[in-house]
Amino acid sequence: MSLPEHEPQQPQPYPQASGAYPPPPPYEPAAPMHAGPGTTIWPGNGDGGTPPGNPDSPRPRRARRSVGLIAAVAIAAAAVGGGTATLIERWTGNGTTASAPGVSGTNASRSTNGTVAGVAQAVSPSIVEISATSSSGESTGSGVIVTSGGEIVTNNHVVAGSDQVKVRTSDGKTYTASVVGTDPDKDLALIKVQGASGLKPASLGNSDNLRVGDQVVAIGSPEGLTGTVTSGIVSALNRDVTVAKEQGQGQGQGDTQGQGRGRGGWPFEFGGQQFNGDTGSSKTTYKAIQTDASLNPGNSGGALIDMNGNIIGINSAMYSPSSASASSSSAGSVGLGFAIPINTVKADLDSLRSGSGSGGGSGANS
Repeated sequence: MSLPEHEPQQPQPYPQASGAYPPPPPYEPAAPMHAGPGTTIWPGNGDGGTPPGNPDSPRPRRARRSVGLIAAVAIAAAAVGGGTATLIERWTGNGTTASAPGVSGTNASRSTNGTVAGVAQAVSPSIVEISATSSSGESTGSGVIVTSGGEIVTNNHVVAGSDQVKVRTSDGKTYTASVVGTDPDKDLALIKVQGASGLKPASLGNSDNLRVGDQVVAIGSPEGLTGTVTSGIVSALNRDVTVAKEQGQGQGQGDTQGQGRGRGGWPFEFGGQQFNGDTGSSKTTYKAIQTDASLNPGNSGGALIDMNGNIIGINSAMYSPSSASASSSSAGSVGLGFAIPINTVKADLDSLRSGSGSGGGSGANS
């Protein structure tokens, strides 16, 4: 008995229940690449892991981890110097790109205020050297240009009794000057150079605003050293200083440079005592600014200047430890100098211009 021939039985797939398995992917999974022992790299398309052909699949959230890392760096930076918000904005792209904070400042090369060098550069063209010649010799002092036409303020004792006055400006030019008016009671004089124009006048400040301790600069021609600059502070105000009205009175000869003449400081009195020689019988007293800026014979008539470049006084007297009979090598400033307040000068200018100062106009006319 032969068995009927049956076709081979094909294996039947295991019945699938609906939803028992996920549907097969519509793409061929990429095979991993082995870069070396212990390292496996799964290829991607560079967009954060989105499977190719399946744009709806969720992307891994790498950005959140980056922001968290940046925030941690920013907080660490804030512990050193602040700026967390700036760092987060700059690196996460929130708003516009942040720029480094600006710093306000001043170009030092453009500013001359507040430094001795700046004051000297600005004011020196307005300070002159004065040489006054008389029958008894020659004296050297300083002066301050107050008008571009050549009006110059100086001390009366610099030009009193002179037969000829010469003025030398900071650029080396020499002019002949005439005495317009003098005021021996205030130890002031006004002279004017001949044939000059376009001179640089100084800026006259307000001496009423001075305070003890304010920084000042002095410019003059001590011992004929034109354009010498010294600096210091206002060490006292309203000193009653008594000086001789005319040059040559008493033992000291002030700013004299003549051969055989004494070179002690201009004689003055303070507190009932005489300094640098006898002031003689003809003398006057005024309120003075005291300064420790170095003043020496020849500074008389020069400028005492504030740190804004304004003239706040006319240097007029100085204390020297040497007597009139001592040699010039031992004479010198010890930090006690006096200046006539510029407000006194401004109040007297009109009288000096008219030649009707306390002492009237006198002196050289050549």
